[in-house]
Order: sequence, then C-alpha cells, then structure tokens
Amino acid sequence: MQWIQAIRVDSLPVGDATRIEHSGACIAIFNLGGRFYATAGVCTHAHAFLSEGYIDGQTIECPLHQGLFHIPTGMPLSPPVTERLKTYETKVADGYVHILVEGGD
Repeated sequence: MQWIQAIRVDSLPVGDATRIEHSGACIAIFNLGGRFYATAGVCTHAHAFLSEGYIDGQTIECPLHQGLFHIPTGMPLSPPVTERLKTYETKVADGYVHILVEGGD
C-alpha cells in the first residue's frame, strides 16, 4: 500500500466531487463538510462517473440511473445499484488530499 498525493485541499469546495486516474483506476474524491472521502469513481451498475452525480449529505446519486451510494462506506442505498463501491482511506497533509492505494513497497 502507498499514499499518493491526489489534489490540493483548496481545489475542491465543500459539497463537491472530482475524479482522478491512478494506475488505470478511476477514483472519485468528495469533500463533505471539510472531510475528504475517496471511492471507486465509476458506478458499479453502469459506466457513469460518480463525480458528476448529485451529492446530498453523505450520499451520491449516480448521474445515469439515479442509484444512491453512501459515500463514507460505499454501500448501495437504492436500486438499481446493488454492489458496494470500493473505498479508500484519505488523509490531509501539507495542503493536499492523499489517498492510500494498492501498490508501492
């Protein structure tokens, strides 16, 4: 496992999301009330970027079929989604959001 520097903290407003690519994986990053969360960036039901979805509290609505996920845990909350999102540990250091990903040492 290794920590990667993902985005500047000040580049993602509260209540917003963005996505990055790392080693072929799409990762969504969410700023919920100043806490940062990271999940798989693509819906588990159909290919849609979750960073383009609607955030309400701690949930993200897929922009394609409106399935809901709980951002902190990745758990599916409403159809048509049934499969959990992969989640990543995050930390803030030196003004950047860092994400713990597979690989490295």
